[in-house]
Amino acid sequence: MLKRRGLLFVLSSPSGAGKSTIARMLLASDPTLAMSVSATTRPMRPGEVDGRDYHFVDLDRFRTMVADGDFLEWAHVFGHRYGTPKAPVDAALASGRDVLFDIDWQGAQQLFQQAGGDVVRTFIFPPSLTELERRLRHRGTDPDAVIEARMARAAAEISHWDGYDYVLVNEDADACFRSVKTILDAERLKRSRQTGLIGFVRSLTRAA
Repeated sequence: MLKRRGLLFVLSSPSGAGKSTIARMLLASDPTLAMSVSATTRPMRPGEVDGRDYHFVDLDRFRTMVADGDFLEWAHVFGHRYGTPKAPVDAALASGRDVLFDIDWQGAQQLFQQAGGDVVRTFIFPPSLTELERRLRHRGTDPDAVIEARMARAAAEISHWDGYDYVLVNEDADACFRSVKTILDAERLKRSRQTGLIGFVRSLTRAA
C-alpha cells in the first residue's frame, strides 16, 4: 500500500552455476519484475530470440553505443562484448518496476558505481568446480575449447564473491530460487526504499 523506490536486482555466478535458471524462475513467479536485456556482439544461439534473450548487434553498433553513453555497464567476455542499455532500465524504474540483471562481476561492479543504493547484488556459487564442468558439458551448447575457457574464468569470477551483498550455493535450483526470492522480498521492504512512508506516518499522527 506504500509507494517505494524500485531496485536493481543483480544475479551473478560463473557460467553454468545457475544464475540464468534462477532468473527465469524469478520472472515466472513475479510478473512485476522486469528483465534487463543485454546487448551483445556474440552470435545468436539456436532457440534464442532477438530482443528477448539479447539485443544482438554487430561490433560497430556496440562501439557506437559505448561512445554515446547508452550503457549502464558493459564488459568484454569470451571474445564478445555485453552491455546493459540504459533507456529500458530507466523506463522500468520510472514505472515503478524492479529490474533483474543476469550479469558478471564486472557488470555488477559498474552498475553499483552508477546506481549505488538502488543495487542489490547476489552471487551464486556452484557446489564444486567438478559439478560446474559437468553442467557446462551437459548443456551441449559450447565446444570443448569454450568450456575450458569458462572453467579457467570461473576461479577468477569466484574470487570476487566478497563484492556482493548476498552469497548462495546452488546445490538445488528450487532451494536456491526460494532463497533468492526471500532476499528480493526483504530488500523490497527496506525502510530506505519506502518513499511513501513519511507521508503515511504523518497521516497517522494527524489522525491521532
